[in-house]
Amino acid sequence: MQRGRYRIPFHLPPKPWTVECGRVNGVKFSILRWAEFIKFEHTVFAMPFGLASMFLAAGGWPDGKIFAGVLICLVGARTAAMAFNRLADWSIDQKNPRTAVRSTLVSKTTAYATMGGGVLALVGGAWLLNPLCLMLSPIAVGIVFFYSLTKRFTWGSHGFLGLALGTAPVGAWLAVRGQFDSWVPIVLGTAVGLWVAGFDLIYALQDREFDREHGLESFPARFGEAAALKMATGLHGLAVLGLGVAGWMAGFGWRYGVCWTAVCVVLWMESHWSKVEGKRWKAFFQANAVVSLLVLFGFLWEIFWK
Repeated sequence: MQRGRYRIPFHLPPKPWTVECGRVNGVKFSILRWAEFIKFEHTVFAMPFGLASMFLAAGGWPDGKIFAGVLICLVGARTAAMAFNRLADWSIDQKNPRTAVRSTLVSKTTAYATMGGGVLALVGGAWLLNPLCLMLSPIAVGIVFFYSLTKRFTWGSHGFLGLALGTAPVGAWLAVRGQFDSWVPIVLGTAVGLWVAGFDLIYALQDREFDREHGLESFPARFGEAAALKMATGLHGLAVLGLGVAGWMAGFGWRYGVCWTAVCVVLWMESHWSKVEGKRWKAFFQANAVVSLLVLFGFLWEIFWK
């Protein structure tokens, strides 16, 4: 992705031949704009880890109510967090050529409604699950919201994003068990947090000059590109170690080992792609989407096909 350019990944609907067709196209386009506003495709990062932890805690397929509650909480938390991020950075995004389009996708009213709906979904999903999840839901909201404010005062904001996404496996485990009775989700959540912080460093490279000019904090803005890439590689190395330990603690065997090895290969490729500016979007999105899905598949393979 070149600096100063941003291409909306969808197209204007064709000119309608009828009023009815025009209404349908208009609704579809509004949905696409809203989905782009909250970056719906990025759900692939945290959700697979939450589902993996849920299946492991249940020892297979969980009760339907639990499955629905976990899905609602994961989608609600991410939707609320993204809407809050857009609202918190509304004026900042308008100044950045890369992100200027964000404030044109939906109105502020829609953004606030999206944020509120996400919070209600998270709390409602937690209510479906158990008293502990419901009690912890306000803390979850605070964690996923706080990240959006951290670039104003610390270059360690990438770690706070990792913390926000790293809560997914822990929350999903609690949804099933209703108590802290294992270190596996903690280790898995830590690995997820390290992995997220690493790829967020790569993502932040495209804004480092803008961040410097506007007094925003980020690791690349403070320490430069080379240091950021080294840090990302180091964090991903620790994440791989954490994913391996989590699998070992869960009693997994060679099936998970195959998937873990594939994760190592993908992250190694990502470290090389991230050094080439034209391949950083591939390093950020495509490689990391594969990582999360590989881990989920490894869990499912061990749990259901032994």
